[in-house]
Amino acid sequence: MTTSVDSLSVEGRLRLFPLGISLVIEKREDMSNRDGKSGPSHWWTKLKSLQFFKDASDLVPRSGPLSRQWSPSRRPADDSRIEWTPNTLRLILQNELPDAEILVVSNREPYIHNLEDGHIVVQTPASGLVAALEPVTAACGGTWIAAGSGSADHQTVDEHDRLAVPPGDPTYTLRRVWLSEEEENGYYFGFSNEGLWPLCHLAYVRPNFREADWLQYCAVNRKFADAVVAEARTSRPIVLIQDYHFALLPRLVREKLPDATIITFWHIPWPNAETFGICQWRREVIEGLLGSSILGFHTQFHCNNFIDSVDRFLESRIDREHRSITFGGSETLVRPYPISIDWPPRALEHQAPVEVCRTKVLERFGLPEQVRLAVGIERFDYTKGILDRMRAIDLFLESNPEWRGRLTFIQAAAPSRTKLAAYQTLQEEAVALAGEINLRHTYDTVPAIILAIHHHEQDQVFELYRAADICIVSSLHDGMNLVAKEFVAARDDEQGTLILSTFAGAAQELLEALIVNPYDTKEMADAILQALTMPEEEQRERMQLMRDMVRENNVYRWAGRMLHDAALIRKRDRIEGLEASGVEGSDK
Repeated sequence: MTTSVDSLSVEGRLRLFPLGISLVIEKREDMSNRDGKSGPSHWWTKLKSLQFFKDASDLVPRSGPLSRQWSPSRRPADDSRIEWTPNTLRLILQNELPDAEILVVSNREPYIHNLEDGHIVVQTPASGLVAALEPVTAACGGTWIAAGSGSADHQTVDEHDRLAVPPGDPTYTLRRVWLSEEEENGYYFGFSNEGLWPLCHLAYVRPNFREADWLQYCAVNRKFADAVVAEARTSRPIVLIQDYHFALLPRLVREKLPDATIITFWHIPWPNAETFGICQWRREVIEGLLGSSILGFHTQFHCNNFIDSVDRFLESRIDREHRSITFGGSETLVRPYPISIDWPPRALEHQAPVEVCRTKVLERFGLPEQVRLAVGIERFDYTKGILDRMRAIDLFLESNPEWRGRLTFIQAAAPSRTKLAAYQTLQEEAVALAGEINLRHTYDTVPAIILAIHHHEQDQVFELYRAADICIVSSLHDGMNLVAKEFVAARDDEQGTLILSTFAGAAQELLEALIVNPYDTKEMADAILQALTMPEEEQRERMQLMRDMVRENNVYRWAGRMLHDAALIRKRDRIEGLEASGVEGSDK
C-alpha cells in the first residue's frame, strides 16, 4: 500500500525522516482543529514533541561474528509506506517550492556527445545522481551546469553553450563549461583526485597538494560560479552543488547571489579534523563550503567530522544541538542524507530471469554450470579494497581446498584515472596477484579469479549481479557505495548474499549483509564460506529486509529530503523578512 505525500498527517510526514531532521510546514488552514485545538502554536509544540533522534553510536556498524548473526528484529519498524518516485519530487516542487528555479552543478554531465565513425552518438552515463536530480531539474525547466567532456560536445551546443535535454523530449537545459587541458589536469586530476580524494579516504595513499593545482582548482570554481550567475533567471534560485570538485563554489555563488538557497552534497567521506589539517588550504576549503545553506554528507559521522574541523580551524558559532554553523553572518545546516539508487532500477527493466543470466555469464567466461560465482563490481580505485578481496579468495581456497574448481571470483573493474600513478600501479598489482592466485588454485581449468578489465554497461553489470551467488564489497573507506544497493535491487529472486565492508556507509543501512573488516583477511574468508553454505530461506529473509530498505530509502527520497529542508529554510527566511519589514514599518 502506498501513500501520497499530500495525504499524510504531521506525524506521517515526520516518519519520512527517521533522523528527525526535516520538518514540513503545512498550510495554515491545516494547522487548526487538530485534536480539538487550534492555532499554529499548538501545532508547533506537537511538531517539536514528535521529533526523535538516534544516538550516533547506533549508526556505527560493527564487524565480526556478532554483526553477522541475522536477526529480523534489528531494523526499527516504520509503518509509513511512501512510494518515492520522480513524480513525488515533482509534487514536492509544486507544493513546497512553487516557482522555484533549480540549478544543478556537477563535474560530470548527464548527457555526453561523442563522435563515432563520423556520427554523433549520445551517451548517458549510469548515474544515481542523474536519476535523482533530473526529475527535479525537468519539473521546473531548470539548468544543469557541467564540464563538457565528449568529443562532439562542442558541436551540439548553441552560441551560449546550451543544449536542450533529454534528446528527443527536452525538458531542461544542459549548460556546458569548457576546461583546457591545463585546467583539467590541475583542478580534476591534481587537487581533486591527488589531493582531496586520498585526504578524505583512509586508504593510506599520501595526498599530494601542489600550489599549481590549487590555483587551477580556484580558477575552475570561479568559472563555474560565473556560469551559475549567468544562468540564474532569478535572485533566489535553488543551487544544488555536487561533490568535492566544487568546495569553493558555494561561497563564490553566495557572494554574487546572496539570496540563493545553496545545497551542497559532499559525496565522499569527510576525515577527522587532525587528518584534514594536512591540507594547507584547509581554511579556504571550509570557508567555501560554509557558503552553503545546507551541507550534506552520507552519514552523521561525516557531519560530525566536518563540524569538528570547523571548530578547530575557523572562528565561527557552532550549534551542535541543531547541527548548524554560523560564519560570516550566514548559517549553514549540516545534515546527513544517505544517497541511494533509483527504484526499481532502470537497468532491471529488460533483464532475463536469474537462471538465464547465470547461464549466459558462465558461458561468456567459459565456466562449467556447477561453478558458484562471487562478483565484485568496481572501477580500479585503491579505496575499493580490490586486492584485499582477492587475498580473501586466496585464503578461503587455501583453507577450504574442496572449493577449488567450484568457486570463481569475477572482478569487473573499469580502468579509472589512468593518468595518475597510484591507479596505474593498482591495476598492475591486481593483474599480478590474480595470476599468482590462479597458479595456486586453478583446478580442472576452472580459475579462482577472473579479471574483466573494461567498461561494463549497466545491463551487463546487472546481469552479473543476477548471476552471482555472492557480491563482495570490501571498500577500505567509502562514503556510501551504491554497488551494494544495486546488488540487492537486482535480486528480485531474493537469493544471493552480500558481503559488505564495515567502512562503507551502506553498512549502516544494509544490516542483513555479512559485515566484515576488509583488513581482516581471515574474517572475509570466513564470510565467504558462510555465504556459500547459507540456507536459501535465510538468504531470502535477509534479502527481503535489505530490499525493503533500498526501496523505501531510494534516491528520490534522498533528493526529496534535501528539497524539503530547502523549503523550510526559504519559508523561515520569508517569515524573518516579513518580521523585519514589520519592525521597520513600526519605527517610521
